Amino acid sequence: MQTTAQQPGDDGSAGERPLRRGWTTGTCATAAAAAAFEALLTGAFPDPVTVTLPRGGLATLPLARAELRAGQATAGIVKDAGDDPDVTHGALVTATLVPAAPGSGVVFRAGAGVGTVTLPGLPIPPGEPAINPGPRAMMTAALTAIAAAHGISADAVVTVAVEGGAALAEKTLNGRLGIKGGLSILGTTGVVVPFSCAAWIHSIFRGIDVARAAGLTHLVAATGSTSEAAVRTLMDLPEQALIDMGDFAGGTLKYLRTHPVPRLTLAGGFAKLVKLAQGHLFLHSAKSKVDVPALAARLADLGAPPPAVADATAAGSAAQVLAIATAYDVPLADHIAADAQGTARSLLSAQTAVAVLVFDRAGRLIGRAGPDG
Repeated sequence: MQTTAQQPGDDGSAGERPLRRGWTTGTCATAAAAAAFEALLTGAFPDPVTVTLPRGGLATLPLARAELRAGQATAGIVKDAGDDPDVTHGALVTATLVPAAPGSGVVFRAGAGVGTVTLPGLPIPPGEPAINPGPRAMMTAALTAIAAAHGISADAVVTVAVEGGAALAEKTLNGRLGIKGGLSILGTTGVVVPFSCAAWIHSIFRGIDVARAAGLTHLVAATGSTSEAAVRTLMDLPEQALIDMGDFAGGTLKYLRTHPVPRLTLAGGFAKLVKLAQGHLFLHSAKSKVDVPALAARLADLGAPPPAVADATAAGSAAQVLAIATAYDVPLADHIAADAQGTARSLLSAQTAVAVLVFDRAGRLIGRAGPDG
């Protein structure tokens, strides 16, 4: 991975060219803070500015904003997420620095567009700006190195802001996590890997943490908005009990194995849950496919007549097999729910009772298994 050029390095491929990696909001905030601190001490902004990444290597980013006034410096970096479909791609991340009292160290504040933590369970306690431990450590290390080069200690108040961050946050799960007023500043490695969906997985894990910290005993993990909305009509659960699992069934279940809750309901569309029933843990169409012949064989196991099994074997999709099962009055969705429940049980600890609810594309409940049944 190339990490010393102004542009992020390459990863994978997209058509005839490799996918570009990007920089996290934490890396952008660190570069902005480093440039602002340097300007505060010397009167000049380094442009571009180079910072060290948590796992080694360097990131060199150009400044998009540089303002110096008496006792205060602000620098800004436009986030380049590479080829990842990141909601914050193109956002201006700024850091404003002012001196702090000697011995104060580095103090963080949330500026416009950066949220504040309001619920327990996250790595940052309630009342603190939503700047995660990784970016805090990156910024502290960068400012400490600059201060040491000037023979002083790193005592500064760092206010991180994201232009338009409050509006961008509405497209994320921050509200459900109790992060109010804006985005989180994220980044463990400092690098965005295209299509790794690291932010989504992070939100799933933090959602589980927040629910556990709130003492919730029943969580619902849904594969999409239709199934989540359908569950809302069936169950009276608080917002924090709803986990937007998406295609990450395996990651969700494995995290719950080590962070258990007494009761879990998995909710999803028929095709997604067929994949889980057939042992797939990542449910995206690019990575897993429904085994239609195996699904037809399941129909045969349930006593469907030979013409139905023949039609199902020749079907092109899970939806077509479901339509055939419905026409012959075979409760296929109930048995898929039971099979998916078995896959989930194999990944969860004995502390968690799991149920599965299967919905059609209109949000109607068509199959169920487990303690909700």
